[in-house]
Amino acid sequence: MKPLKQELQERWLFFQFSSEDFFEKCDKWEWSFYCGFDPTADSLHLGNFIWFMVAVHLMLRWNKFTALTGWATWMIWDPWWKDAERAFLSEKVLDENQEKISQQIKKISENLENFTWKKLHFDFVNNKDFYKNMWYLDFLREVWKFITVNNMIAKDTVKKRIEDENKSISYTEFSYMLLQWYDFLHLFEEKNITLQIWGQDQWWNLVTWAEIIRKKLNKKVDVMTWPLITDSTWKKFWKSEWNAIFLDKKKTSPYFIYQYFMNTADEDISKYLKMLTLIEVEEIDKITEKHFENPAERYGQKILAFKVVEILHWTDEAKMAEKISDFMFWNTDKMEVLKKLTSDEIETFQNAIWGFKYDWENLFEVLVKSWLEKSNSNARNSVKWNAIAINWEKISDFEYDFENNFLENWVILVQKWKKNFRILTK
Repeated sequence: MKPLKQELQERWLFFQFSSEDFFEKCDKWEWSFYCGFDPTADSLHLGNFIWFMVAVHLMLRWNKFTALTGWATWMIWDPWWKDAERAFLSEKVLDENQEKISQQIKKISENLENFTWKKLHFDFVNNKDFYKNMWYLDFLREVWKFITVNNMIAKDTVKKRIEDENKSISYTEFSYMLLQWYDFLHLFEEKNITLQIWGQDQWWNLVTWAEIIRKKLNKKVDVMTWPLITDSTWKKFWKSEWNAIFLDKKKTSPYFIYQYFMNTADEDISKYLKMLTLIEVEEIDKITEKHFENPAERYGQKILAFKVVEILHWTDEAKMAEKISDFMFWNTDKMEVLKKLTSDEIETFQNAIWGFKYDWENLFEVLVKSWLEKSNSNARNSVKWNAIAINWEKISDFEYDFENNFLENWVILVQKWKKNFRILTK
């Protein structure tokens, strides 16, 4: 196994670090580290997958990962680059989000244990427990007195809000960084956690917290960041054109994630394979070289999409997403594929490509209900233009009755032009 620093550098997962010796510690000893996540939703999104993969490379070297739920910090929230405070979530919602995200991390970690044949050591803490029995005066004595207001307002995100006469910052938001620092202090004292990892935008906070712990306890802790990741067009890679891509398959289907990576630009394939999979870097270089021999075949995208879905949702889901993608976009005998699918597979196909259960709708209703058309008039025009097909047969009759077209008397394929398909079942 490569040294940790080399591994992270080669995989685009390393940006800044506080001291050289912690790499040596992580390579040779069982070390403890943490990264926090805020329970802003009931699922992590693809952007969070970056910090998780950083954590995985540390865990593969027998270091223990603590995933910190920022329950208390979300009650306040980071001022960040925004104009106004965000809406607070209720305690009940935060508790539910925390539980769901913890189960998500556990499931993905168990997937990776099965792939790597290594035990990954991880646990969970909730910073709600750090503060529930703390008096406000104790917080002032234990936390506030070790950091100056001068230091806090020097932070860019705070300074921006103060200097702009059209913006403001509340005392609540201003206190956010104090809670974050105390998280680190508490974990250091209670669990001997000496390393925090985070994205590069948190570097100022990380080094400040490390310095305060040194002043308060005369002890050394380390911090490390990974770079903010964009694609070749400088767009955040984890955003679709509609919204964030979630890791919960009930919110974002495995097929949608698969297809997202199938649309990866050729220039980003190598980087994403290194960041988001455990394929050896040297093997990735060979994959990339083979991909560019014939980019139209999308060889690199297929491997990337499959491996990411496999890590997140296991091999069966990756195979199903691959099968749906091949059905939709590659030259397959679609009617033969449909005949061979099980009822569960048909349902998965149907959900992935916006099909539905047929309930005696007429042709126009089918086209609108399946989102192939926006209205009956649009549907009429498509029929007129010979754009609609049922089981590959073009439809020109507005009154067409396709009741007898169901394969095996229960499934039918509706098509608009070449690449828009919907599956209906009885």
